[in-house]
Amino acid sequence: MLKIRCLLLVVFLWMSCTVSCQESNTKNNKILFVVSNQHTYGTTTMNTANHFAEIVEAYHVFVNSGYKVDFVSPEGGAVPIGYIKTSDSIQKKYIYDATFMNLLKKTFKPEDIEASNYKAVYYSGGGAAMFGVPENEMIQNISTHIYQNNGIISAICHGTAGIVNLKMKDGTYLYQGKQVNGYPDIFENKEKAYYKTFPFSIEETINKNGGNFMYSKNGWDKHYIIDGRLITGQDPTASASVALQVVKMLKKNNL
Repeated sequence: MLKIRCLLLVVFLWMSCTVSCQESNTKNNKILFVVSNQHTYGTTTMNTANHFAEIVEAYHVFVNSGYKVDFVSPEGGAVPIGYIKTSDSIQKKYIYDATFMNLLKKTFKPEDIEASNYKAVYYSGGGAAMFGVPENEMIQNISTHIYQNNGIISAICHGTAGIVNLKMKDGTYLYQGKQVNGYPDIFENKEKAYYKTFPFSIEETINKNGGNFMYSKNGWDKHYIIDGRLITGQDPTASASVALQVVKMLKKNNL
């Protein structure tokens, strides 16, 4: 009888350890997507949104590589999506995926996020990314915490706006002395009304703060740049590439 009890105790402890380890792995095997709640360009009535392809193409790479993705926005809750192309197979897959779409309807608020649970941050773009996210200090703190704990910061297109204010503990910009990619001014139409609502130029701000903004003059050619644990892409065509490089770096560093 004593042997049976001892055996049952061993089995119970083994199962408890297994469950605990699985929960721990799931908890720490996460990537945080940063999106915006902004519906318009500035205070105008011109509609803007988060770029759907830049979200789903990266999301597709991450979840199929075994990572869990959470979404955070400055205000939490639903976020606008746009630039949708249903003829694209991946976009079509997710636009009709109720579980996925529910994630965009119920994004976390910054105060809901425990930074230590994440291995990487991914800033998605679209015109909405220029508003709300760059100046949000709580999101800045989350990202810098992840980075300073050997995590990865990644961004795509106008999503690079989200990193312009990221600073290290010593007050230097996270990207100081690093090569950075994003949507360049050369492809913006500065005479258009939409651009005049932008609070800053991504390219000019990165350079002013000690970064080295670089880009492909061809454009729309899957261009991205890796500089340490900072991975940035130029436009929607680089979304999957940026995500693949994040996964590659995480696995290489056993993160």
